[in-house]
Amino acid sequence: MQELSVKVFADGADLDEIRELAANPLIQGFTTNPTLMRKAGINDYEAFARDVVVETGNHPISFEVFSDEFDEMHRQALKIASWGEHVNVKVPVTNTRGESTAPLVRELAESGVRCNVTALMTPAQVEVVTAALAPGPSAYISVFAGRIADTGRDPVPVMRACLDIMATVPALELIWASPRELLNVFQADEIGCHVITATPDVLKKIGLVGKDLVEYSLETVKMFHADAAAAGYQV
Repeated sequence: MQELSVKVFADGADLDEIRELAANPLIQGFTTNPTLMRKAGINDYEAFARDVVVETGNHPISFEVFSDEFDEMHRQALKIASWGEHVNVKVPVTNTRGESTAPLVRELAESGVRCNVTALMTPAQVEVVTAALAPGPSAYISVFAGRIADTGRDPVPVMRACLDIMATVPALELIWASPRELLNVFQADEIGCHVITATPDVLKKIGLVGKDLVEYSLETVKMFHADAAAAGYQV
């Protein structure tokens, strides 16, 4: 596979997979979220997070606050930040009432907390969050390009616009979040996006990069034939 400029962060909540991926030189960081953790059957948020910090070593890792109230978000953020020097605190761009977290993000940034502001989908949101993060240390802004694509919109122009906005604060890095296919890794790399997250399902497709398409076509035909035979289909 061609050398990439974009950094690949693994996205998931399976401790065994995280342990394995931490040894993969392609993976330069990790992210997770409460939804992934719930699907993985995680019951003890802090215990799991502390295990992940150990397993990921010097890789950056992001854990998310989950309160809907700003005071409690702030308390959770400070606690999460204390779990390790490579921990970034994920803060959603708004609470569930649509109220911007920008004032909280600015307060955290000014106090030295490394943030990962998440669930953004518009350049206007990125502009507000960039200003909020500007006084602080290095941080990430996660724009959900995959979800933008789910609405029938091309995420590439959106991500380019976000990069232009964030260029005014060099300490910030744009994350292409929720990719839907391996092609997104190369799209992110082409436009100069700093980071792309990838689930294990996407990462498993890396071995297909550059594969001969005629060979791949034949393998597909063989798969259909074998499955029909195994099912015993008759017409």
